[in-house]
Amino acid sequence: MTSAVARKKPRRKRRRFSDPGGSYARRLERYRPGLVRFTLDGLASIYGRPTWERRLDPTSELILTILTQNSADTNAEVAFEALRRAYPSGLAPEAHRPGAGWGGVGLPEGAPPDWAKVEFAPLPELTDVIRPGGLANQKAPRLQSTLRRIREERGDYSLEFLGDMTALDARDWLTRIDGIGKKTASVLLLFSFGMPLMPIDRHVERVARRVGLLPPKATIDEAHDLFLGVFEPNGMYEAHVNLIQHGRKICHAQRPDHDACPLRPRCRFVDPKAP
Repeated sequence: MTSAVARKKPRRKRRRFSDPGGSYARRLERYRPGLVRFTLDGLASIYGRPTWERRLDPTSELILTILTQNSADTNAEVAFEALRRAYPSGLAPEAHRPGAGWGGVGLPEGAPPDWAKVEFAPLPELTDVIRPGGLANQKAPRLQSTLRRIREERGDYSLEFLGDMTALDARDWLTRIDGIGKKTASVLLLFSFGMPLMPIDRHVERVARRVGLLPPKATIDEAHDLFLGVFEPNGMYEAHVNLIQHGRKICHAQRPDHDACPLRPRCRFVDPKAP
């Protein structure tokens, strides 16, 4: 006997991709063939092909990157220098090799701060030390909680062990720390270890969306994973540095210089129907 109540069809499960970056890269190449190579070559025609070298030790890189959050790189430099002066470690000095992707003037050579002193400093004191860098009331407790988490997990403040992990495992380890997202983790891992990760700041995002390297509705969190498939691992550093430079120098948020842009022939911001 047939039931009077029609059976509901089971809801179709949404397909999940284990490799969203690879899937997206294949789709991008199908509909806009050669766009990635066109972009990289166009940017290299102006900015060259930068090669990786370590910028700072990984713990210093992480703390400096936290100081840049919602602040200019130059302000972060001021705050980091203040940490060096207030909490000297007596360790050997190290050079800051910022490269073209850095937006400040670069730190003078100096020893990293004593991270234990930073972690256990009275919070009001630490807040005053980094106040010239901006947003000190937010960043001082974040610095201390980050250092505390590293020490509790590892027994010291060194992050050199991340260099023995895969890029995604290292990123996952870092993003378990409160306040550390994919961008901050990717900055550390790219610049301290040369790992093939793409930190997406406002310049990278703007250029990528305008040209069409990212889908319009992709979130920044999703974009970090999509770019893992878009760029070859050995080209990730070049892509990141040159996209940042292009966003700062030509592809401005307001009044971009289209006449100077080598990407103009295929830029969807200039021509929504660009190939």
